[in-house]
Amino acid sequence: MNQANQRAGITMDEAEIAGFLRDARKLQLGTINPDGTPHMVTMFYGLRDGKITFWTYGKAQKTRNLGRDPRVTCLIEAGDDYFELRGVMIYGTARLIDDPSDVLGVGMDVTRRMTGMTAPEADVEPLREYVAHTGRKRVAFVVEPSRVVSWDHRKLSGANVGR
Repeated sequence: MNQANQRAGITMDEAEIAGFLRDARKLQLGTINPDGTPHMVTMFYGLRDGKITFWTYGKAQKTRNLGRDPRVTCLIEAGDDYFELRGVMIYGTARLIDDPSDVLGVGMDVTRRMTGMTAPEADVEPLREYVAHTGRKRVAFVVEPSRVVSWDHRKLSGANVGR
């Protein structure tokens, strides 16, 4: 199998990508420093209408970077062994959310993921006051995707070798 066919064979479809993003908890966020070097951080994230959201302090380096250049790369990955590797990389633009109620909404979504309370019946309301308190100095972003790349090595023909 040539490399192009193999690449196509491990790509996730839209439903697989949506499920992977729903079930994961953290992402690696790449922004661009003033000198052009990448600034990489690991963050918990939320989802709004299938799009990545995150929040951070208004004075954080990533916030300053996004104020200059809103381009981002988000990497969500899983797996320890080669034939278990899965991932989604989203290239896009981070759009600022600064309305306090929307920032709180993103903060609550991130808190659900941080605490593992993502089930619809999970009650994170007792955390609302704490999230609102920490949110006073935060801003939020939604990632508007321009390109999505995915892979699932479990689809490779050798994935079941030795199992």
